[in-house]
Amino acid sequence: MKTNNKYLPKWSTLSVAVSIALAGSMATHVYAAEGEEGVPQDPKGPKMVIEEDVERIAVVGSRAAPRSVGESPVPIDIVDGDEFTRSGVSDMSDLLGKVVPSYNVNVQPISDAATLIRPANMRGLAPDHTLVLVNGKRRHRASVISFLGAGISDGAQGPDISVIPSIALKQVEVLRDGAAAIYGSDAIAGVINFVLKDASEGGEVEVKYGQYYEGDGESPQIAANIGLPFTDEGFINLSMEYREADPTSRSVQREDAAGLIEAGNTHVADPAQIWGSPEVKEDAKLFFNAGIDLSETQHAYMFGNWARRNVEGGFYFRNPNTRGGVFKGNVRNVGGVSMYRPGDDDVAGQEAWDAAPSTILVGALEGGNQLDCPVVEIMDNVPNQAALDSLAAANCFAFNSMFPGGFTPRFGGIVEDTSLAVGVQGTFSNEINYDFSGYYGRNESSFYIKNTVNPSMGPNTPTSFKPGSYVQLERGLSADFSYYEFDTWSLASGVEYRRETFDIINGDTGSFEIGPLASQGFGIGSNGFPGFKPEDAGSFSRTNFAIYFDAEKELGDSFLVTGAVRYEYYDDFGATTNGKLGALWNATDELSFRAAASTGFRAPTVGQNNVRNVTTAFGPNGLEDQATLPPTNPIAIQKGATPLEPETSVNFSIGSVLTLDQLFVTVDYFHIKLEDRLSQTSNLALTQEDKDLLIAQGVLDASSFASIKYFTNDFDTTTQGVDIVANYLPDWLEDGEFALAYNWTDTTVDDYNPANISRAKVIALEDSLPAHKATFTWNQGYGNNFYSLLRINYYGEYFENHLDAEDDYGNPAMPILEGASVTVDLELSYDFSEQWTVSVGAQNLFDQYPDDNPYEKVAGAKYPVSTPYGFNGGYYYGRVNYRF
Repeated sequence: MKTNNKYLPKWSTLSVAVSIALAGSMATHVYAAEGEEGVPQDPKGPKMVIEEDVERIAVVGSRAAPRSVGESPVPIDIVDGDEFTRSGVSDMSDLLGKVVPSYNVNVQPISDAATLIRPANMRGLAPDHTLVLVNGKRRHRASVISFLGAGISDGAQGPDISVIPSIALKQVEVLRDGAAAIYGSDAIAGVINFVLKDASEGGEVEVKYGQYYEGDGESPQIAANIGLPFTDEGFINLSMEYREADPTSRSVQREDAAGLIEAGNTHVADPAQIWGSPEVKEDAKLFFNAGIDLSETQHAYMFGNWARRNVEGGFYFRNPNTRGGVFKGNVRNVGGVSMYRPGDDDVAGQEAWDAAPSTILVGALEGGNQLDCPVVEIMDNVPNQAALDSLAAANCFAFNSMFPGGFTPRFGGIVEDTSLAVGVQGTFSNEINYDFSGYYGRNESSFYIKNTVNPSMGPNTPTSFKPGSYVQLERGLSADFSYYEFDTWSLASGVEYRRETFDIINGDTGSFEIGPLASQGFGIGSNGFPGFKPEDAGSFSRTNFAIYFDAEKELGDSFLVTGAVRYEYYDDFGATTNGKLGALWNATDELSFRAAASTGFRAPTVGQNNVRNVTTAFGPNGLEDQATLPPTNPIAIQKGATPLEPETSVNFSIGSVLTLDQLFVTVDYFHIKLEDRLSQTSNLALTQEDKDLLIAQGVLDASSFASIKYFTNDFDTTTQGVDIVANYLPDWLEDGEFALAYNWTDTTVDDYNPANISRAKVIALEDSLPAHKATFTWNQGYGNNFYSLLRINYYGEYFENHLDAEDDYGNPAMPILEGASVTVDLELSYDFSEQWTVSVGAQNLFDQYPDDNPYEKVAGAKYPVSTPYGFNGGYYYGRVNYRF
């Protein structure tokens, strides 16, 4: 298969710096993909062949000069594209979690919009602390903000890498070091660069099917890639993937739902609430990569994508006796008189109210008086049926007539993603290299919710709604210049311009309408996810400009020093300047030492500055509506909000590289001090005065709010860790190799505002990810036709902040310690010919589950939902590949 490496951008197009390093498969013995120059063609696509002295080149980490990973002063993982195909999982985040130890992602079974675009973490930091590139160009953010992120991902807005099909990838470069001085905002934890295939001929079709041992979660998938000539001087490479996935359930019956059934309520589902992987109704992805020679010294390139994904997941059960705003009564029969709850100063009235039986929520229709409606008392966990039957005659209404067993909404969304990058690169007559490029990226998430109601509309409510959409739009221009080998100097400089826009599109009228029963205590908006109102809708933008300079100097044959500086100006918060220094010392032919130090920043996103959202989560009184307001909102200001500022970081790393005949080992220590870290506050309870003020501002649904959150720079952290990577190719193991990758990461919250950040959230920030994670892989060939892959995965202990519990909630499900686990993956492949390969395999071969959730009956989750390897158990699959 012919490749066209010269068409790839040779110089990373978005920043400048120096540090990159190795954490994967490179050294004197490294893995080279079949078909690369100097590597013999192998009929089996996924097979890797071992080649002496093949250097893998990474474009991330330095503007001054692309370098082999063994020559970089900071760590990099280079993962060949074929490595991603040798797995049963399909989502790109899951694939990265298998091959990069410091990368973590988990299932988001009931997590609002995060169910659609799952947040992932590298080096223990938030998803938007890792910069994502495609072919060296900055990838746009997703439109989804993670409002229920279990601490570490709260409020994060990172890119959606799940739109990238694995079959489109030539390799993935993972820079595990701070690089904001090179690439600008977000590159605090590191950089991930997805390099697209560039073959001008040949192709592959892949068909895969799998399901969990439990018999659910079926996931058929088809993918294809083809390389075509684009005139005699260019190429166009096309990739597609389409998959679906059935939902899973690892649930037990909730304690309250079981109590309802025991009391005689035959309408309650079993289980009433489902914890499992969401249903992927469709997931279509298209990518293209193209390039053409314009002359001997000039090349043009273009790449982009279109993707559409429809995902639907579960939500919390609405108990027909206790869900406020829908079922829970606000009128009781006290001494034969129907009355509302007395004021706080009426002690005697409160005692009488407390002694009266609880009731269901009843509303008077057509302007009637709620106090004239029959009071429907709850006796022995069941509403009084005779009183319930009398409501219609009294022209009154209760939702128990529509949903006698309560209801559980289904929440989902359609995510559409598009991007286009174009550019020209070449060399001037004075040997200065240039790269001029432009970029457009757009991500839209359109939400829907079903099997729910707008309670304030009473019996006229729809049961399905479209609450609105978020749109993230980014455009950029850049000009990059570099000059190599000027008296052992390499120099680079450039300028960049970006404009970022975040749009909120209002939902359908029913999703936010204030119906006639709102004044009688019925909730407003589509229950579970109220729609965005027209006054919430809008378009919010900002512009930033950057200039950078990068230099590298070789001091003799054994020492390399690098430096970078970047100035960036944002029109909403001002300017920032960051720098980086790095060094590599080849102490001997076998042993090298490297180190880097840098400052960095992450600018608050336009979405984080302006987003408004209402979500349903557990609170002091069970399920409640919690609003996220901009930090500029008067209520947020009253609760302590201030204008957002950039997060700032100081990164330091030091490591070593050992290269022997059959052994390659890297050890790297990193230390990241992050100040003014951005997150959502904990839930801040609203008083009636707060609600009245919101209503006066036009936030008329504030009567349903129990608490608010807002974004704040309210804590500092220190994250440190060690990465160890080892590759061993023993002579005694013909056609085989061993690989070990280990990560230890520890985060400490150094300072925080206890008024905004609870102790439970501190625990989640520090320990919600395993401190230790490791993989041991054995690749083996047997003759020319049979191959195996065995991978052992280790996950250390971690804490789960179950149901986002807070210290003052009185909720028993506080953060709980989960034990360490080991899972095993196995794949066997057989070549029937040069074109056909059949593979079978299993992820989590021995059906390992996490420890049982000790609070499983609180909301029905049998296992901790944030487990790093999932809670669905073993998964088996088959795959057929055809190459042409």
